[in-house]
Amino acid sequence: FFYFSYFIEWNELQKKTQSEKEIKLLIENWLRISHIKLGWITDFNKIVSKYGHSWSVNSVRFSPNGNDIVLTSDDYIIRIWEIKSGKEIQIFEGHVSWIYDAKFSPDGHSIASCSRDQIIILWDVKTGKYVKKFQGHAGPVWEVVFSSDGKNIVSCSADTTIRLWDVNSGKEIKTLMGHLQGILSVQYSMNDQMVVSSSIDKTINIWNIKSGEVLRILKNHSNCVRCAKFSPDDKCIISCSEDKTIRIWDVESGKELKILNGHSNTVNEVKYFPDGQNFVSCSDDNTICLWDVKTGNQIQRLEEHTSWVTQIDISRNGCTIVSCSFDKTIRVWG
Repeated sequence: FFYFSYFIEWNELQKKTQSEKEIKLLIENWLRISHIKLGWITDFNKIVSKYGHSWSVNSVRFSPNGNDIVLTSDDYIIRIWEIKSGKEIQIFEGHVSWIYDAKFSPDGHSIASCSRDQIIILWDVKTGKYVKKFQGHAGPVWEVVFSSDGKNIVSCSADTTIRLWDVNSGKEIKTLMGHLQGILSVQYSMNDQMVVSSSIDKTINIWNIKSGEVLRILKNHSNCVRCAKFSPDDKCIISCSEDKTIRIWDVESGKELKILNGHSNTVNEVKYFPDGQNFVSCSDDNTICLWDVKTGNQIQRLEEHTSWVTQIDISRNGCTIVSCSFDKTIRVWG
C-alpha cells in the first residue's frame, strides 16, 4: 500500500482555482474570528505543477529553510523542486527499486533516502552525488530520519527492526527489536534520547536509544498504525491508524489521553505544528484536517483533493503545508 500515485496534473490547475479561492476565504475568515495563531501566510492557493514525473510519488518533504521540497518516486529517482518557481533543481539516481522516503539533514546539505532495495543512501544536495550507503536491513526500508544534530540516522523496515546509523562512518550503531511485524514509521524525540515507532502489529513502541530497551508499548489501536510522532516538548505522542482514529498519548505514563474521530477512512499521517498547540492529519477520505491539541476539536477541513491524501509535511516555521494525493497532485498550502 506504499506504492502511491501522486503525479501532478498541470491541466487541473485552472478548474480548481475557484474552489481553492473559496477555501482561502473560509480559512482567513475562521482565523480572524478565532484569533488562533497557526503561522499561516495569506494565500492557500499555491499548487506545484507537474515537472519531470511520470511515475508515482511516494513522499514529499520540506527543506529546512522551507524553500524546496524533496520527492521520492517509483521511477527510482529523487528530485528537489523549488517551491517558488516550481522548477526541478536537482535529481539523485542510485536506488534500484521504489524509493519510499527521503529527508533533508538539519543543515540542508545532505539527503538520506530509503528504498524497497533495502538500502539507505546519503546524498550531497549541491552536487547530486552519492556519498555513502547504509546496508543491513533485510527488507524494504520504509522511513529514514536524521537526529537533530545530523550525526545519526534512524531507519525502520519491513524486516521488523529499527536501526541506528553513524552518518560519518556509515556503520550501524544499534539494532532495536521488539515489533512483531513490519515497522511503518520511526521518529526521534526532540532531545534525541528516545525513538517512537509504529507498526503493522497495531502497536507503538517508545525506545531508549542509549540502552536499546522498550520504555513503553502503546496498544489501543485496532488496526495497523501508520504513523506516530512526538510533540515538540516530547511529553506526548500522536498516532494515526487504519482504524480511522487519531490518538494522543502521554509519554511518561503511556496512557491514552484522547481519541480523535473525524476521518472516515485510514489516517495516513499526522504532524504537530512547531508550537505544539495544533496538528495536521491526512487521510484516505481525501481530506486534510487541522486539529486543536488541547480540546481535541477539529478546527478546519481542507477538501480540495479528490482522492487519498497520502502524506503531509509542515515547514519548520509553521507557515506552509505540503500534501500529496492519489489524485495525482501535490499541493503547497501557505
